[in-house]
Amino acid sequence: MLMKNLSILPVVGLALLAAGCQSEPSAPAAALGSIDTVALKRAYAGETEGKAVSIYFLRNAAQMQVAITNFGGRVVALQVPGKDGKPTDVVTGYNNLKDYLSQPEAYFGAIIGRYGNRIARGKFQLDGTTYQLAVNNGVNALHGGPKGFHNQVWDASQPDAHTLVLNYISKDGEEGYPGNLSVQVTYRLSEDNQLRIDYEATTDKKTIVNLTNHSYFNLNGDGDSTILDHVLTINADKFTPVDSTLIPTGILQDVKGTPFDFTTAKAIGKDIGASDAQLKNGLGYDHNFVLKPVATAGLREAAVVYSPNTGIQLTVLTTEPAIQFYSGNFLDGTLQGKSGKKYMHRSAFCLETQHYPDAPNQPSFPSTTLEPGKKYQTSTVYAFGKH
Repeated sequence: MLMKNLSILPVVGLALLAAGCQSEPSAPAAALGSIDTVALKRAYAGETEGKAVSIYFLRNAAQMQVAITNFGGRVVALQVPGKDGKPTDVVTGYNNLKDYLSQPEAYFGAIIGRYGNRIARGKFQLDGTTYQLAVNNGVNALHGGPKGFHNQVWDASQPDAHTLVLNYISKDGEEGYPGNLSVQVTYRLSEDNQLRIDYEATTDKKTIVNLTNHSYFNLNGDGDSTILDHVLTINADKFTPVDSTLIPTGILQDVKGTPFDFTTAKAIGKDIGASDAQLKNGLGYDHNFVLKPVATAGLREAAVVYSPNTGIQLTVLTTEPAIQFYSGNFLDGTLQGKSGKKYMHRSAFCLETQHYPDAPNQPSFPSTTLEPGKKYQTSTVYAFGKH
Protein backbone atom coordinates (compact mmCIF):
# COMPACT_ATOMS: atom_id res chain seq x y z
CA MET A 1 0.00 0.00 0.00
CA LEU A 2 1.53 3.29 -1.10
CA MET A 3 1.61 6.19 1.31
CA LYS A 4 2.50 9.79 0.47
CA ASN A 5 3.13 12.83 2.68
CA LEU A 6 1.79 11.05 5.73
CA SER A 7 1.91 13.10 8.90
CA ILE A 8 0.67 11.29 11.98
CA LEU A 9 -0.77 12.66 15.19
CA PRO A 10 -0.78 10.09 18.02
CA VAL A 11 -4.30 9.59 19.32
CA VAL A 12 -3.79 8.55 22.93
CA GLY A 13 -7.47 8.78 23.82
CA LEU A 14 -9.67 11.81 23.51
CA ALA A 15 -8.76 13.05 26.96
CA LEU A 16 -5.24 13.88 25.78
CA LEU A 17 -6.59 15.40 22.59
CA ALA A 18 -8.95 17.59 24.56
CA ALA A 19 -6.02 18.98 26.46
CA GLY A 20 -4.70 20.42 23.20
CA CYS A 21 -2.17 17.63 22.58
CA GLN A 22 -0.14 18.47 25.67
CA SER A 23 1.80 15.81 27.52
CA GLU A 24 -0.67 15.30 30.36
CA PRO A 25 -2.08 11.73 30.52
CA SER A 26 -5.63 13.01 30.88
CA ALA A 27 -7.71 16.15 30.91
CA PRO A 28 -10.39 17.35 33.33
CA ALA A 29 -13.98 17.09 32.15
CA ALA A 30 -14.22 20.87 31.89
CA ALA A 31 -11.63 20.84 29.10
CA LEU A 32 -13.56 18.48 26.87
CA GLY A 33 -14.96 21.26 24.72
CA SER A 34 -11.56 22.76 23.96
CA ILE A 35 -10.45 20.48 21.14
CA ASP A 36 -8.95 22.43 18.26
CA THR A 37 -10.49 20.37 15.49
CA VAL A 38 -8.81 22.31 12.67
CA ALA A 39 -5.32 21.85 14.13
CA LEU A 40 -5.90 18.15 14.78
CA LYS A 41 -7.19 17.54 11.27
CA ARG A 42 -4.14 19.26 9.85
CA ALA A 43 -1.80 17.22 12.07
CA TYR A 44 -3.47 13.92 11.16
CA ALA A 45 -3.81 14.62 7.43
CA GLY A 46 -2.16 12.21 5.02
CA GLU A 47 -2.60 10.42 1.74
CA THR A 48 -2.94 6.71 1.02
CA GLU A 49 -3.08 5.33 -2.52
CA GLY A 50 -3.84 8.80 -3.80
CA LYS A 51 -6.75 9.48 -1.43
CA ALA A 52 -6.72 11.87 1.50
CA VAL A 53 -6.97 10.48 5.03
CA SER A 54 -8.18 12.68 7.87
CA ILE A 55 -9.62 12.46 11.35
CA TYR A 56 -12.99 13.94 12.29
CA PHE A 57 -14.56 14.75 15.64
CA LEU A 58 -18.13 14.61 16.89
CA ARG A 59 -18.89 16.20 20.23
CA ASN A 60 -21.82 17.32 22.35
CA ALA A 61 -22.52 19.41 25.43
CA ALA A 62 -22.81 16.28 27.59
CA GLN A 63 -19.01 15.76 27.53
CA MET A 64 -18.99 12.91 25.00
CA GLN A 65 -16.64 12.95 22.02
CA VAL A 66 -15.94 10.57 19.17
CA ALA A 67 -12.93 10.52 16.82
CA ILE A 68 -13.39 8.83 13.44
CA THR A 69 -10.98 8.45 10.54
CA ASN A 70 -12.16 8.05 6.96
CA PHE A 71 -9.68 5.21 6.58
CA GLY A 72 -12.16 2.38 7.00
CA GLY A 73 -14.62 4.64 8.80
CA ARG A 74 -12.87 3.58 12.01
CA VAL A 75 -13.97 4.85 15.40
CA VAL A 76 -10.51 5.69 16.76
CA ALA A 77 -11.61 6.92 20.20
CA LEU A 78 -14.88 7.32 22.05
CA GLN A 79 -14.87 9.22 25.31
CA VAL A 80 -17.72 9.25 27.83
CA PRO A 81 -17.89 10.32 31.48
CA GLY A 82 -18.08 7.60 34.13
CA LYS A 83 -19.99 7.66 37.39
CA ASP A 84 -17.31 9.89 38.92
CA GLY A 85 -17.41 12.28 35.95
CA LYS A 86 -13.98 11.15 34.78
CA PRO A 87 -13.74 11.05 30.96
CA THR A 88 -13.03 7.49 29.81
CA ASP A 89 -12.06 6.30 26.34
CA VAL A 90 -13.99 3.03 25.94
CA VAL A 91 -12.83 1.72 22.53
CA THR A 92 -9.61 0.04 21.45
CA GLY A 93 -7.43 1.35 18.66
CA TYR A 94 -4.01 2.53 17.58
CA ASN A 95 -2.31 5.87 18.15
CA ASN A 96 -1.29 6.38 14.50
CA LEU A 97 -2.44 5.63 11.01
CA LYS A 98 0.65 3.58 10.26
CA ASP A 99 -0.49 0.87 12.70
CA TYR A 100 -3.99 0.79 11.19
CA LEU A 101 -2.43 0.29 7.77
CA SER A 102 0.02 -2.39 8.86
CA GLN A 103 -2.24 -4.31 11.25
CA PRO A 104 -5.78 -4.16 9.84
CA GLU A 105 -6.72 -7.70 10.79
CA ALA A 106 -8.11 -6.68 14.20
CA TYR A 107 -10.73 -4.48 12.44
CA PHE A 108 -10.63 -2.03 15.37
CA GLY A 109 -13.57 0.38 15.04
CA ALA A 110 -14.07 -0.22 11.33
CA ILE A 111 -17.00 -0.29 8.94
CA ILE A 112 -17.33 -3.90 7.79
CA GLY A 113 -18.53 -4.82 4.30
CA ARG A 114 -19.61 -5.89 1.86
CA TYR A 115 -20.47 -8.79 4.12
CA GLY A 116 -19.93 -8.74 7.86
CA ASN A 117 -19.04 -12.06 9.44
CA ARG A 118 -18.29 -15.31 7.61
CA ILE A 119 -19.34 -16.93 4.34
CA ALA A 120 -18.58 -20.64 4.07
CA ARG A 121 -15.60 -21.36 1.80
CA GLY A 122 -16.04 -17.89 0.33
CA LYS A 123 -18.71 -19.07 -2.10
CA PHE A 124 -22.35 -18.27 -2.73
CA GLN A 125 -24.83 -18.39 -5.61
CA LEU A 126 -27.19 -15.82 -7.07
CA ASP A 127 -29.55 -16.82 -9.88
CA GLY A 128 -27.47 -19.89 -10.66
CA THR A 129 -24.15 -18.05 -10.84
CA THR A 130 -21.45 -19.04 -8.33
CA TYR A 131 -19.31 -16.25 -6.94
CA GLN A 132 -15.91 -16.90 -5.37
CA LEU A 133 -14.85 -14.40 -2.73
CA ALA A 134 -11.46 -13.74 -1.22
CA VAL A 135 -10.80 -16.38 1.45
CA ASN A 136 -9.10 -14.82 4.48
CA ASN A 137 -10.23 -16.78 7.54
CA GLY A 138 -9.09 -20.38 7.22
CA VAL A 139 -11.28 -21.82 4.47
CA ASN A 140 -13.87 -19.05 4.79
CA ALA A 141 -14.41 -15.43 3.77
CA LEU A 142 -14.53 -12.96 6.66
CA HIS A 143 -15.66 -9.34 6.88
CA GLY A 144 -15.55 -8.58 3.16
CA GLY A 145 -12.04 -9.89 2.53
CA PRO A 146 -8.57 -8.38 3.05
CA LYS A 147 -9.49 -5.34 0.93
CA GLY A 148 -12.93 -4.97 2.46
CA PHE A 149 -14.50 -1.69 3.53
CA HIS A 150 -12.26 -1.55 6.62
CA ASN A 151 -9.26 -1.08 4.32
CA GLN A 152 -10.71 1.61 2.03
CA VAL A 153 -10.47 5.40 2.19
CA TRP A 154 -13.99 6.82 2.27
CA ASP A 155 -15.11 10.21 0.99
CA ALA A 156 -16.06 12.28 4.02
CA SER A 157 -18.17 15.34 4.74
CA GLN A 158 -19.06 16.88 8.08
CA PRO A 159 -22.20 19.05 7.86
CA ASP A 160 -22.10 19.94 11.56
CA ALA A 161 -20.31 19.15 14.83
CA HIS A 162 -22.61 16.19 15.48
CA THR A 163 -22.53 14.46 12.10
CA LEU A 164 -20.07 12.70 9.80
CA VAL A 165 -21.13 11.30 6.41
CA LEU A 166 -18.93 8.74 4.64
CA ASN A 167 -19.39 7.51 1.07
CA TYR A 168 -17.71 4.71 -0.86
CA ILE A 169 -18.32 3.03 -4.21
CA SER A 170 -17.38 -0.65 -4.23
CA LYS A 171 -16.79 -1.62 -7.83
CA ASP A 172 -18.26 -4.67 -9.53
CA GLY A 173 -15.99 -7.64 -8.78
CA GLU A 174 -14.23 -6.07 -5.79
CA GLU A 175 -13.18 -8.96 -3.55
CA GLY A 176 -15.37 -11.16 -5.74
CA TYR A 177 -18.72 -9.48 -5.04
CA PRO A 178 -21.03 -8.67 -7.96
CA GLY A 179 -22.41 -5.22 -8.78
CA ASN A 180 -21.28 -1.64 -8.32
CA LEU A 181 -22.37 -0.91 -4.76
CA SER A 182 -22.82 2.69 -3.64
CA VAL A 183 -22.59 2.94 0.16
CA GLN A 184 -23.28 5.75 2.60
CA VAL A 185 -22.63 5.52 6.33
CA THR A 186 -23.67 8.38 8.60
CA TYR A 187 -22.47 8.84 12.18
CA ARG A 188 -24.58 11.12 14.41
CA LEU A 189 -23.90 12.04 18.03
CA SER A 190 -26.89 13.22 20.03
CA GLU A 191 -26.95 15.46 23.08
CA ASP A 192 -27.99 12.51 25.24
CA ASN A 193 -24.83 10.52 24.43
CA GLN A 194 -26.13 8.30 21.66
CA LEU A 195 -23.91 7.49 18.70
CA ARG A 196 -26.19 6.51 15.82
CA ILE A 197 -24.89 4.80 12.68
CA ASP A 198 -27.14 4.73 9.60
CA TYR A 199 -26.16 2.46 6.72
CA GLU A 200 -27.49 2.83 3.16
CA ALA A 201 -26.54 1.06 -0.07
CA THR A 202 -27.75 0.64 -3.63
CA THR A 203 -26.50 -1.61 -6.43
CA ASP A 204 -26.71 -1.88 -10.22
CA LYS A 205 -26.60 -5.71 -10.09
CA LYS A 206 -28.01 -8.25 -7.69
CA THR A 207 -25.57 -8.73 -4.82
CA ILE A 208 -25.35 -9.46 -1.09
CA VAL A 209 -24.84 -6.88 1.66
CA ASN A 210 -24.41 -7.12 5.43
CA LEU A 211 -22.83 -4.00 6.95
CA THR A 212 -21.79 -3.42 10.55
CA ASN A 213 -19.33 -1.60 12.79
CA HIS A 214 -16.53 -3.54 14.47
CA SER A 215 -15.72 -1.38 17.50
CA TYR A 216 -14.07 -3.20 20.39
CA PHE A 217 -15.24 -1.91 23.78
CA ASN A 218 -13.86 -1.97 27.29
CA LEU A 219 -16.02 0.12 29.60
CA ASN A 220 -13.27 0.09 32.24
CA GLY A 221 -11.23 2.13 29.77
CA ASP A 222 -9.00 1.40 26.81
CA GLY A 223 -6.09 -0.84 27.74
CA ASP A 224 -7.71 -2.33 30.85
CA SER A 225 -6.81 -6.00 31.19
CA THR A 226 -10.26 -7.61 31.10
CA ILE A 227 -13.93 -7.36 30.17
CA LEU A 228 -14.89 -10.51 32.08
CA ASP A 229 -16.23 -8.35 34.93
CA HIS A 230 -18.65 -6.54 32.62
CA VAL A 231 -22.32 -7.40 33.15
CA LEU A 232 -24.20 -8.22 29.94
CA THR A 233 -27.80 -8.74 28.86
CA ILE A 234 -28.70 -9.84 25.31
CA ASN A 235 -32.32 -9.70 24.17
CA ALA A 236 -32.20 -13.10 22.47
CA ASP A 237 -33.79 -16.46 23.25
CA LYS A 238 -31.83 -18.23 20.50
CA PHE A 239 -28.39 -18.26 18.91
CA THR A 240 -26.88 -19.92 15.85
CA PRO A 241 -24.45 -22.72 16.77
CA VAL A 242 -21.31 -22.96 14.64
CA ASP A 243 -18.97 -25.66 13.38
CA SER A 244 -15.25 -25.75 14.06
CA THR A 245 -14.65 -23.08 11.37
CA LEU A 246 -17.30 -20.78 12.95
CA ILE A 247 -19.86 -21.27 10.17
CA PRO A 248 -23.47 -21.63 11.41
CA THR A 249 -24.89 -25.14 11.27
CA GLY A 250 -28.30 -23.77 10.23
CA ILE A 251 -29.93 -24.58 13.56
CA LEU A 252 -31.47 -21.96 15.86
CA GLN A 253 -30.73 -23.19 19.38
CA ASP A 254 -32.44 -22.07 22.58
CA VAL A 255 -30.07 -20.27 24.94
CA LYS A 256 -31.92 -21.52 28.02
CA GLY A 257 -29.82 -23.92 30.03
CA THR A 258 -26.62 -23.03 28.14
CA PRO A 259 -23.72 -20.63 28.76
CA PHE A 260 -25.29 -18.48 26.02
CA ASP A 261 -28.22 -17.41 28.17
CA PHE A 262 -27.84 -13.67 28.67
CA THR A 263 -31.59 -13.04 28.90
CA THR A 264 -30.93 -11.91 32.46
CA ALA A 265 -27.86 -9.87 33.33
CA LYS A 266 -24.69 -11.79 34.18
CA ALA A 267 -20.96 -11.21 34.12
CA ILE A 268 -19.34 -12.08 30.80
CA GLY A 269 -16.85 -14.27 32.65
CA LYS A 270 -19.44 -16.24 34.62
CA ASP A 271 -19.83 -19.14 32.17
CA ILE A 272 -17.11 -18.48 29.62
CA GLY A 273 -14.97 -21.30 31.00
CA ALA A 274 -17.77 -23.87 30.96
CA SER A 275 -17.28 -27.25 29.29
CA ASP A 276 -19.35 -26.56 26.18
CA ALA A 277 -18.73 -27.56 22.56
CA GLN A 278 -19.82 -24.17 21.25
CA LEU A 279 -17.48 -22.29 23.57
CA LYS A 280 -14.72 -24.62 22.42
CA ASN A 281 -15.48 -23.87 18.75
CA GLY A 282 -15.44 -20.11 19.35
CA LEU A 283 -12.63 -20.17 21.93
CA GLY A 284 -15.22 -18.32 23.99
CA TYR A 285 -18.17 -16.26 22.77
CA ASP A 286 -18.04 -15.54 19.03
CA HIS A 287 -21.63 -16.24 18.08
CA ASN A 288 -24.66 -14.76 16.38
CA PHE A 289 -27.58 -14.12 18.74
CA VAL A 290 -31.08 -14.04 17.19
CA LEU A 291 -32.93 -11.06 18.62
CA LYS A 292 -36.44 -11.55 19.91
CA PRO A 293 -39.03 -10.58 17.29
CA VAL A 294 -40.95 -7.34 17.73
CA ALA A 295 -44.37 -6.31 16.47
CA THR A 296 -43.28 -3.08 14.79
CA ALA A 297 -40.34 -2.08 12.63
CA GLY A 298 -37.68 0.28 13.89
CA LEU A 299 -35.01 0.33 16.54
CA ARG A 300 -35.19 -2.24 19.29
CA GLU A 301 -33.01 -2.94 22.28
CA ALA A 302 -30.50 -5.67 21.46
CA ALA A 303 -28.06 -5.65 24.37
CA VAL A 304 -27.10 -3.81 27.54
CA VAL A 305 -23.67 -4.02 29.16
CA TYR A 306 -22.13 -2.10 32.05
CA SER A 307 -18.92 -1.91 34.01
CA PRO A 308 -19.29 -2.14 37.81
CA ASN A 309 -15.94 -0.34 38.00
CA THR A 310 -16.67 2.87 36.07
CA GLY A 311 -20.47 2.69 36.10
CA ILE A 312 -20.52 3.28 32.34
CA GLN A 313 -23.41 1.52 30.63
CA LEU A 314 -23.75 0.81 26.91
CA THR A 315 -27.14 0.02 25.38
CA VAL A 316 -27.21 -1.22 21.77
CA LEU A 317 -30.35 -0.63 19.71
CA THR A 318 -30.75 -1.78 16.12
CA THR A 319 -33.09 -2.45 13.22
CA GLU A 320 -31.10 -5.62 12.44
CA PRO A 321 -32.39 -9.12 13.29
CA ALA A 322 -29.25 -10.30 15.10
CA ILE A 323 -26.12 -9.34 16.98
CA GLN A 324 -22.69 -10.98 17.14
CA PHE A 325 -21.21 -11.11 20.62
CA TYR A 326 -17.45 -11.57 20.49
CA SER A 327 -15.48 -11.75 23.74
CA GLY A 328 -12.04 -10.82 22.38
CA ASN A 329 -10.82 -14.41 22.28
CA PHE A 330 -8.17 -13.83 19.62
CA LEU A 331 -6.53 -10.88 21.37
CA ASP A 332 -3.26 -12.32 22.64
CA GLY A 333 -1.06 -9.45 23.76
CA THR A 334 0.76 -8.99 20.46
CA LEU A 335 -1.05 -5.75 19.57
CA GLN A 336 -0.14 -2.57 21.44
CA GLY A 337 -2.89 0.01 21.64
CA LYS A 338 -3.06 3.78 21.86
CA SER A 339 -2.69 3.74 25.65
CA GLY A 340 0.70 2.05 25.28
CA LYS A 341 -0.70 -1.13 26.80
CA LYS A 342 -0.96 -4.43 24.97
CA TYR A 343 -4.40 -5.80 24.21
CA MET A 344 -4.54 -8.97 26.24
CA HIS A 345 -6.81 -12.00 25.92
CA ARG A 346 -10.45 -10.93 26.44
CA SER A 347 -9.57 -7.32 27.16
CA ALA A 348 -12.28 -6.01 24.79
CA PHE A 349 -15.63 -7.17 23.40
CA CYS A 350 -17.69 -6.53 20.28
CA LEU A 351 -21.44 -6.27 19.81
CA GLU A 352 -21.86 -6.27 16.02
CA THR A 353 -25.42 -5.75 14.78
CA GLN A 354 -26.05 -7.78 11.64
CA HIS A 355 -27.92 -10.26 9.51
CA TYR A 356 -26.90 -13.86 10.10
CA PRO A 357 -23.47 -15.20 9.10
CA ASP A 358 -23.42 -17.30 5.91
CA ALA A 359 -27.02 -16.30 5.09
CA PRO A 360 -26.43 -16.49 1.30
CA ASN A 361 -25.84 -20.25 1.70
CA GLN A 362 -28.65 -20.89 4.20
CA PRO A 363 -32.13 -20.37 2.73
CA SER A 364 -33.82 -20.53 6.15
CA PHE A 365 -31.92 -17.43 7.32
CA PRO A 366 -33.18 -13.87 6.59
CA SER A 367 -32.07 -12.82 3.12
CA THR A 368 -29.10 -10.50 2.58
CA THR A 369 -29.73 -10.09 -1.16
CA LEU A 370 -29.96 -6.57 -2.56
CA GLU A 371 -31.47 -5.98 -6.00
CA PRO A 372 -31.18 -3.00 -8.35
CA GLY A 373 -33.84 -0.40 -7.62
CA LYS A 374 -33.99 -1.37 -3.93
CA LYS A 375 -32.18 0.31 -1.03
CA TYR A 376 -30.33 -1.43 1.78
CA GLN A 377 -31.06 0.55 4.94
CA THR A 378 -30.26 -0.29 8.57
CA SER A 379 -29.55 1.66 11.74
CA THR A 380 -27.74 0.98 15.00
CA VAL A 381 -27.44 3.14 18.11
CA TYR A 382 -24.75 2.90 20.80
CA ALA A 383 -26.29 4.72 23.76
CA PHE A 384 -24.11 5.55 26.77
CA GLY A 385 -25.23 6.26 30.28
CA LYS A 386 -24.47 5.48 33.91
CA HIS A 387 -25.50 2.34 35.75
